[in-house]
Amino acid sequence: MSISGITNIALSGMQAQTTRVSAIANNIANSSTPGYAKLNSSLTSTVSGVQAIVSPTDSDVDPATELTDLIEAEQSYKANAVVFETGADMWEMLMSSKRD
Repeated sequence: MSISGITNIALSGMQAQTTRVSAIANNIANSSTPGYAKLNSSLTSTVSGVQAIVSPTDSDVDPATELTDLIEAEQSYKANAVVFETGADMWEMLMSSKRD
């Protein structure tokens, strides 16, 4: 796998976590709205990385679950950001060695 492939996968992971956070925020904001359908996020593998799929459910919004999911999304985003930065650093070192 190339360095650009690694950074693309990490970027897709960050985008997926951003989608999850948006769904969580929507759930929290609408938790007291009558008839609101809780949004559920599921991650799926794609050829180019990962994707978050958001779909409504029949369950009620549980603030504790939403908070736990938010913490998980934050940690996953941070992990993908570290991979992205490491790939970018590796790319810079590679380009630097090719110039020398």
